Amino acid sequence: MKYFGTDGFRGRANETLTAIHAFRVGRFLGHYFARGRRARIAVGKDTRRSSYAFEYALAAGAAASGADVCLLHVTTTPSVSYVVRTEGFDCGVMISASHNVFSDNGLKLFGGDGEKMPESVLLLVEEYLDGGTLPLATGAEIGRTVDYVAGRNRYLAYLLSLPRASLRGLRVGLDCANGSAWAIAKTVFDALGAQVLCIGTTPDGTNINDGCGSTHPERLQELVRLQALDVGFAFDGDADRCILVDERGNVVDGDGILYLCARDMAERGELGSGGVVTTVVSNGGLVRALERMGIVCSRTQVGDKYVAEEMARRKSLLGGEPSGHIVFRKYATTGDGILTAIKVAELLTERKCPLSLLTRGLVLLPQRTRNVPVSGGAEILLRPAVQEAIAAAEAGGVRMVVRASGTEPVIRILAEGEEGRAQEAADSVERAVLSEREAL
Repeated sequence: MKYFGTDGFRGRANETLTAIHAFRVGRFLGHYFARGRRARIAVGKDTRRSSYAFEYALAAGAAASGADVCLLHVTTTPSVSYVVRTEGFDCGVMISASHNVFSDNGLKLFGGDGEKMPESVLLLVEEYLDGGTLPLATGAEIGRTVDYVAGRNRYLAYLLSLPRASLRGLRVGLDCANGSAWAIAKTVFDALGAQVLCIGTTPDGTNINDGCGSTHPERLQELVRLQALDVGFAFDGDADRCILVDERGNVVDGDGILYLCARDMAERGELGSGGVVTTVVSNGGLVRALERMGIVCSRTQVGDKYVAEEMARRKSLLGGEPSGHIVFRKYATTGDGILTAIKVAELLTERKCPLSLLTRGLVLLPQRTRNVPVSGGAEILLRPAVQEAIAAAEAGGVRMVVRASGTEPVIRILAEGEEGRAQEAADSVERAVLSEREAL
């Protein structure tokens, strides 16, 4: 696809993705979902400075096509999904670039079922962005734009209804990444009875994900160690990811979360026959650990939307990615960082043992990763030199996943195998990519 990647239309604000794009996406959605009546669209945003411009541009475009737009304002991506599917909206839009730096932004589109918008519809959006025309609404047909904070509050109430018991006595650290979770996560954990310490709760429009959050958990690790907390939860900019920090200050990524939640759900008889769905970048050690417990593990291509699609196909109740996108299908249709934190906190409270003990049975295989900045990544991956480097690594017993990122202009390289071989394989493929990049 030309504009939409694995997680929406994303790029540098007002360069790759402009307010005009947002206006035209709104125009398309307002017209497409009308279908003989006035469409209803829910819109949320994160704390980036550019999110405000995109919010009003998109709302203006949708209203100009005759849609009514409900603004959730600063909220989380999963809250938009929840509100759309539970309150009869035709679609929803989250304005966020997730874990990216503040100067990026993005548009994540949801259908009326709360699922990521089907590619068939996204292709129509792209056709319109490339020069399509649509009629403007006139007179009483012009749509309205209203504040809809009540929808966000109902999502918060839903989260509070989920735990089986109080979290009283649990000492929790939260890193809200100066993003969407800053005004929600602490409220939730306070109400559930936990003792809460927070960082990353002073958004200024430019500090989202800046040295904090799920991609930079170092400050949270220090907080957990210094304050002797039971667990830390780090969210990303739009709070659809969650990474853990155990009581010793060690990071537990999405693979670790899947392991401990799958084991708990299986023991309770709540996992079902669909097993666990993850992606090709999940550690082989997770697959082995789940198989030892008799739990089927299926892999998809990278992207939480692909995980969600495969979960629906297999009727799986648990899936996710190492990045911390975790989908609890019984409760949500997309990754939800705060929901993930609640489920892990609930597990810790009930098991009455440290997080490090619950993850002890997961032995991860050595992995080495590289992120090579490059434009035209898909083209470079087809070059013979790159393909030969990948093939040589795989012939040496190393599992390779080399792909163009769907969220940033980089090629991501993952090598999994014996320590020395994985390192050598990652280096070799990186050199090949860099050589081809210079040749462009």
